[in-house]
Amino acid sequence: MTDETKNELNNEEIVENDDGLATEKVDAVVEEAADSQQVALDEALKRVSDLEDQLLRSQAEIRNMQQRQAREIQNVRKYDGQKLASAVLPAVDNLERALLVESKDAVAQQIKTGVEMTLKTLVQALTDNGISATGEVGENFDPTKHQAIQSVSSDKVDSDQIASVLQKGYILQDRVLRPAMVAVAK
Repeated sequence: MTDETKNELNNEEIVENDDGLATEKVDAVVEEAADSQQVALDEALKRVSDLEDQLLRSQAEIRNMQQRQAREIQNVRKYDGQKLASAVLPAVDNLERALLVESKDAVAQQIKTGVEMTLKTLVQALTDNGISATGEVGENFDPTKHQAIQSVSSDKVDSDQIASVLQKGYILQDRVLRPAMVAVAK
């Protein structure tokens, strides 16, 4: 019996008579106290249940945040050189174009040798960092890796294969840095 209930019993005038009136009053007060305790207990259990639910949701959200952060870190590491590679690719293109020029001059041959060595070094650096060229003649046309500039008739390759490459494309890991510009056989 709680202190509040005892005080209520002490404060009430208990008069016993033949009808058992005092017993009824005591029973009513005890029942009322039991009801209020049950209500308080139910409220406390509901509050505990709500707090447990909030705790589980918070723990799940923390796990989800940790997983997202781990994926983001992995992607940053995986595609780390993308900006630098995109900046270097035009230089590679220019060096390849420079090698297409033919000259019989000895000085021009020496310059061409230097350009070949520079190009080889750049291409090796790209390869070492997970960057590969795409768009070779005879390769099947893939719209996710290649950009078709024109369709041509060709006896050298089958239909829907690359007939000529106008500009190489490059891929970093599984991400296309630049699609290859190609002519596709009809």
